[in-house]
Amino acid sequence: MEASRKLVCRQRQVLFFFLFLHLALAGFEFRRYSVVEEAEGSSFVTNLAKDLGLGQGELSRRGTRVISKGNKLYLQLDQESGDLLLNEKLDREELCGQSEPCVLRFQVLLENPLEFFQAELQVIDINDHTPVFMDGDMLLKISENSLPGTTFPLKNAQDMDVGQNNIENYIISPNSYFRVLTRKRSDGRKYPELVLDKELDREEEAEFKLTLTAQDGGSPPRSGTAHVYIEVIDINDNAPEFEQPFYRIKIPEDSPKGFLVVKVSATDVDIGVNGEISYSLSQASEDISKTFEINAMTGEILLKKKLDFETTQSYEVNIEARDTGSLSGKCTVLIQVVDVNDNAPEVTMSALTGQIPENSPETVVAVFSVSDFDSEENGKVSCSIQYDLPFLLKSSMENFYTLVTERPLDRETRAEYNITIAVTDLGTPRLKTEHNITVLV
Repeated sequence: MEASRKLVCRQRQVLFFFLFLHLALAGFEFRRYSVVEEAEGSSFVTNLAKDLGLGQGELSRRGTRVISKGNKLYLQLDQESGDLLLNEKLDREELCGQSEPCVLRFQVLLENPLEFFQAELQVIDINDHTPVFMDGDMLLKISENSLPGTTFPLKNAQDMDVGQNNIENYIISPNSYFRVLTRKRSDGRKYPELVLDKELDREEEAEFKLTLTAQDGGSPPRSGTAHVYIEVIDINDNAPEFEQPFYRIKIPEDSPKGFLVVKVSATDVDIGVNGEISYSLSQASEDISKTFEINAMTGEILLKKKLDFETTQSYEVNIEARDTGSLSGKCTVLIQVVDVNDNAPEVTMSALTGQIPENSPETVVAVFSVSDFDSEENGKVSCSIQYDLPFLLKSSMENFYTLVTERPLDRETRAEYNITIAVTDLGTPRLKTEHNITVLV
């Protein structure tokens, strides 16, 4: 008898939950929290009960849940105390790479009565990576007739940290001829540029061995070093020059390997061996080196691997043209990746009931969200169900839907419904995802 009363009570609670779901969603709020990366698991984030204005134990009574995309839970909720805690250590670089800010979005769902809150957790970077030069030894060949003030680009170091914890400046070991400047590229990364301060004389000093240091802005700062070997060579008085300093290219993300991105061209007015030019990537990050290659003889830039607009939307590729006398010119190729419709829409269920009492008024069957990683029209979606069923789709907020009954149902007429939720994007070609649910009357 007691078990029967509990079952009736539970059924009433479920019915009440879904009847008021669409009303609760109207109380949408957005909350932001932050945590320092590498904080220990179970570290305190916030007291959710206090944030929501709830009393002790009320979160548990109201059936509060924390929901995140893909059901990957980085947070756990103590129902009694209301404390929101980390599930595990978070590595900002593993989660977000070089993207900043690093934000994890999640939702808080209170079932009885129903309330729904959007929230985000920002993972704050700490200085846990040291600057590293991909090439620890650099060789420069500099003509003895180079004028003071002449600059020579050096290979940059890489640091997985972001913001002030990324590379702040470069330093060269003390010497009488050279200093180093810290330059900033359009993407914010810093690279070193060697500046000649004093005329060279090969007969007086034929080579230099210098130490280049990359230092980040952390506290305390971290640093990495590379060796710069400079060979002073006899006069070759004309450096290669590119036909244009900047190339702007658009390339679809589905371009195949080996695709010709662009052909750059430089000329050298010197003759003979001093006028022969070879092309190479300059100051290339590991990502650029893995994505593009250049034909040293022709200047053709080719695609080495498939592109992904959702990962990287643009590249800045620096090209160096060097003659056999070791003078060089440079140009920059700005490559914009064009999105294609290569991601199907996704459906994420937030709430679902598989049983509905017959003869009930409008009842909420499911709450779900739809998303598409593509951009612009490729990322816009439409949602529908079969037209001949007594159910309706209602849009409750951006990309969130509720599935409700259109009228009271009659079990004797039909005891089971198979509902197909079809989500289609507006790209070309259109991609479609279907999610099936079964409802018992």
